[in-house]
Amino acid sequence: MKAEKKERESAFKVFIMLKNILKIAAIFIIGMVGGIFAEEIFWPYFIERPLFYQYKLERRPIYLTETKEVVIRENTALKDAIEKTGKSVVGIRTRISGNRFLEGSGLILTSDGLMITLAELIPIGSTPDLFLEEKQVSFQVLKRDSKENLALIKLEGSSFTTTGFTSLERLKIGERVFLLGATFEQGQTLRIKRVANEGIVRAFDDNFIQTSIFEKSNLAGSPLFDIEGNVLGLNTVDRAGRVNAISIKKIRDFTGI
Repeated sequence: MKAEKKERESAFKVFIMLKNILKIAAIFIIGMVGGIFAEEIFWPYFIERPLFYQYKLERRPIYLTETKEVVIRENTALKDAIEKTGKSVVGIRTRISGNRFLEGSGLILTSDGLMITLAELIPIGSTPDLFLEEKQVSFQVLKRDSKENLALIKLEGSSFTTTGFTSLERLKIGERVFLLGATFEQGQTLRIKRVANEGIVRAFDDNFIQTSIFEKSNLAGSPLFDIEGNVLGLNTVDRAGRVNAISIKKIRDFTGI
C-alpha cells in the first residue's frame, strides 16, 4: 500500500510540474501574440485617432546608412613599382669634349638585351658608357633615328630584367605616373644613383605624353611608368625642365617589338 501511495504522489508531482510548464508556455505564447497584435494592429490604429494624432505618438523611422572606408595605399604601390622596375633601367654617360658629358638613361625592353634610349644621348661618332646596377655593360647600336630621337641598342648578355608595356587605350588624363632614371656621382669612383619623380598625365596622343613632372636634363631617356610599373614611354626634358614622354606606341613602332 505504501508503494502504491508513493507512486501516486510521484505521479501527482509530475502532473503538477507538467501543468506549471504548460502554464508558462501558454503565458509566453499569449504574450508573444499580444505583442505582435499591439505592434502591428493596435498601436497603428491607436495613434491615428484624432485625440492622439496631434501628439505625434508614431515612432520615427530609423535610417541606417552603411559606411565603408577604403584606404588606398598609393605610397606603398609606388614603392613596390619602383622596386619592380629598377633593374630594367640603364645609366648612360657619353663624353662629348674634355670633362663634359651627356648623361641620361635607357630602358631594357627584352630579356635578351634589346634596349631603347634617346638618340641625343649617343651622338654619331661618340663612345658612350652604359651601366646596369653600377656594372658597365658592353653593347652595340643597332638603329638610330635622329628625327624620332630614338636609338635601339643590343646589350651583351641574357636573362635581363624587363617590365610590361601598357596600352595607351588604358591611359587616362590625370592618371598618376612616375619616372625612374639613373644619375652619376663623381668621386674617387663613379657611382650610379637611382632617381624617381612622380606626377600626373596632363595630355597625350599616340606620339607623346605630357606630364606635370619637372626634372633636370640628366634624367632624359628615363622611362615613364604607370603606378603598376608598366612602361608608358621614354622621357624627354626641355630647357624649362618639363618632362614629356615619347609614347610606348611610337617606341614599339620604331623597334618592331
